[in-house]
Amino acid sequence: MRRLLLAGVAAAALCASPALSPAFAQDIKQGGSMTVTYKDDVSTLDPAIGYDWQNWSMIKSLFDGLMDYEPGTTELRPELAESYEISEDGTVFTFKLRQGVKFHNGRELTAEDVKYSIERTVNPKTQSPGAGFFGSIKGFEEASAGNAEGLSGVTVVDPYTIRFELSRPDATFLHVLALNFAHVVPKEEVEKHGADFGKHPVGSGAFRLAEWTLGQRLVFERFQDYWNEGLPKLDQIVFEVGQEPVVALLRLQNGEVDVPGDGIPPAKFIEVMNDPKFKDLIIQGGQLHTGYVTMNVKIPPFDRIEVRKAVNMAINKDRILRIINGRAVVANQPLPPTMPGYAEDYQGYPYDPEGAKALLAEAGLGDGFETELFVMNTDPQPRIAQAIQQDLKAIGIEASIKSLAQANVIAAGGEEDQAPMIWSGGMAWIADFPDPSNFYGPILGCDGAVPGGWNWAWYCNEELDAAAAEADSIVDPAMAGEREAMWRDIYLKIMEDAPWAPIFNEERFTIRSERIGGDDKLFVDPVHIPVHYDEVYAEDVQ
Repeated sequence: MRRLLLAGVAAAALCASPALSPAFAQDIKQGGSMTVTYKDDVSTLDPAIGYDWQNWSMIKSLFDGLMDYEPGTTELRPELAESYEISEDGTVFTFKLRQGVKFHNGRELTAEDVKYSIERTVNPKTQSPGAGFFGSIKGFEEASAGNAEGLSGVTVVDPYTIRFELSRPDATFLHVLALNFAHVVPKEEVEKHGADFGKHPVGSGAFRLAEWTLGQRLVFERFQDYWNEGLPKLDQIVFEVGQEPVVALLRLQNGEVDVPGDGIPPAKFIEVMNDPKFKDLIIQGGQLHTGYVTMNVKIPPFDRIEVRKAVNMAINKDRILRIINGRAVVANQPLPPTMPGYAEDYQGYPYDPEGAKALLAEAGLGDGFETELFVMNTDPQPRIAQAIQQDLKAIGIEASIKSLAQANVIAAGGEEDQAPMIWSGGMAWIADFPDPSNFYGPILGCDGAVPGGWNWAWYCNEELDAAAAEADSIVDPAMAGEREAMWRDIYLKIMEDAPWAPIFNEERFTIRSERIGGDDKLFVDPVHIPVHYDEVYAEDVQ
């Protein structure tokens, strides 16, 4: 794989990339078709609107952005950008675009299209769930409020150069430009189809939409004029919708399906995992996800650090993994293992009920106490909460379970005095992009500890907030290692304060047919969720 070419210059950080080479090009023949199934139909293929795991990688195959990731990794690389330059103070990003990139309608893509696409996402009329990601661009407040037609911080320098001026240094900005919300669309096609653009998508991606029969199937076909020569590998992808996961699995066994998009059905998971004929077809990979128990530091006795540490030591995480058939790995810190900044050498709190009892006694609570544990009322979350309840009872904590609809649990967590403890399952954080800051601000930072916020522990450490701001002011890619080390220290200090008890990091299990090939990471891609369609190939092409 080619990596970003970094070169330090006197007044800027500069990044350039030659034409991208397919990651798995050797001895792979172009052609063939792949069939993917889903239970539900796709809601939209508009990159400014789509925000679910099912349409995420489909949109990435139809559209391109300035930035993307090396296939199967969290490593950034330029995509539509040929190179980029970052000012010394980290507030100006200038991108040179590849020339000759075409939309599916045949028109060349220019910097005007990039500007239009991002301003469209921010425009409140679009109602994009991703508008807030562009909050660091100058003029965002005015544009997002509908008081300005565009973003004052976005300038088209020439047809192949675009400049972004930020109101503050933002080390996550390159990741933001790799999100689907920043993918480039042609204005004339959006205006032609209006609100139905999501059903008639036109991008510059490796595939183009050839057919969409609602409730039945979508067909992607290879875009012949795609700028990145050699991609995609397949000539066609057929997405069949309305397929129950169990039926899809049977069809895979019969050679009719290549990838059951909804994964291995839970009811069949153990059977499939133990079946030798599936041994080489099952692919396991980590997600940018952590499931955790929050302890509201505003509600006694969780204002006592000894109590929070005791909870961490009381929970038998291995037993919880058995409840979900081992579809996760034990977590000992907020960041998942695949996230930059994860501390591999950190041991976390041991499972030690006796040690937990000693901590409660130290806090003057040797006789235990009563509390409430909130949980989403969808299986297996209540069963997990019951296991946590049993573990807490063993050290003297009587936690009554409040099993509620997801929206009600989220609402309770957003009130300072409502939820002493919450099991985050079914609602837990999955990163929008692979950067450690995305696990901090909304769910552990002071800005998230507000009414309606997602920091359900109501934990606010101003010293760590300052350290986080300092880390995110480092925008030079050449200093990425230093920045990751800063974030590592932040999360380890959070664990010292123990506002959470991290429980597990979910794993994705995908199964594929024998005729579809590609590096295993492509089928559990951390950012092209669930599959990196551009790079997989058919092995039976003659």
